[in-house]
Amino acid sequence: MWKSRLFTPGPTSVPEEILLEMAKPLIHHRTPQFRKILVECFSGLKEVFQTKEEVIILTSSGTAAMEAAVSNLLSPGERCLVVEGGKFGERWREISVAYGIKVTSIMVDWGKSVTPTQIEEALRKEPEIKVVFTTLCETSTGAHTDVRSISEVIKRFPEVLHVVDGISSLGAVECRTDEWGIDVMVSASQKAFMLPPGLAFISLNQRAWHRVAERKSPRYYLDLAAYRKSLEKEDTPYTPALTLIIGLAGALRMMKAEGMENIWRRHAILAEATREAVRALGLKLLAETPSNAVTAVWAPEGVDAELLTKVLRDGSGITFAGGQGKLKGKIFRIAHLGWIDQFEILEAIAALEVQLAKMGYQVVPGVGVGAAEKVFLRQK
Repeated sequence: MWKSRLFTPGPTSVPEEILLEMAKPLIHHRTPQFRKILVECFSGLKEVFQTKEEVIILTSSGTAAMEAAVSNLLSPGERCLVVEGGKFGERWREISVAYGIKVTSIMVDWGKSVTPTQIEEALRKEPEIKVVFTTLCETSTGAHTDVRSISEVIKRFPEVLHVVDGISSLGAVECRTDEWGIDVMVSASQKAFMLPPGLAFISLNQRAWHRVAERKSPRYYLDLAAYRKSLEKEDTPYTPALTLIIGLAGALRMMKAEGMENIWRRHAILAEATREAVRALGLKLLAETPSNAVTAVWAPEGVDAELLTKVLRDGSGITFAGGQGKLKGKIFRIAHLGWIDQFEILEAIAALEVQLAKMGYQVVPGVGVGAAEKVFLRQK
């Protein structure tokens, strides 16, 4: 019998106190009691998003927030720019095509990150582009995108909006939506927010809201104007996921108590320890600029990454994520995201060492764990 430990980049572990909060009897959503919880969530989300703008809560997966961004900001026949460096960059293109949007893609090798220069060149080449879609952390590769520098480039093109998919790393890595000039930010509950899947979040600045009013793509449930109107009344336009929102209020309290600067620093330390550990084991990272949310690792020669993750999960309760698309069977991904601490990282690395040794890979016992410990010991 094994205790289950999640090291996946979503869903992530949920704190026990949040699970207990969500287990309480339901209340009705059109009541002052629930509105009080909603208001607390709206306020707390602003802190995590680092924005003064309202953050809309959708009862959906993060993909719906991505779809809402596309359908509310672009009309059929208009053109957008998409960065495709993994499965979730591809998703921006797929959603845009579904809405009749013309797509220009910047193709980035999986594991690499788009550069601001590439963005600028594309915008100068095609001046009809209205929106640039980027991904803060490309979850499928563990690559981090410098959205701050990209926003600086996009500011030179006044008619272009910058939309960021922050689903897998917002709340774990530094991202200052307003200060950096990001027009639209999306995220979801099952990552740094330490909740089960089922909630998505999206913030828009005033430039983006002006664009929403002009666009003509078909939309109903994802019509952001309806959510904005209800938000003014401290309400939601449709039945929300009450249990998850109650849990969200608790999670946001925890995040506020820790402080965003401390949260970003904690994730950076966990990420460094994980990367140093896998390097000490003689393994190679996939991402050139790795995210502090998840580390993608090439499986050693002769080791099937899918089998590795399966036996770790079923034989020790340690769940890593496998590769997606063309990386299936070639990489595994260790998330250090949300409700994870230093000792859990040591557990994950120890389990990895043992399983690699069982699969015939030469491992010096404790070398990975020792490398991670050295990172932790350097911290004050």
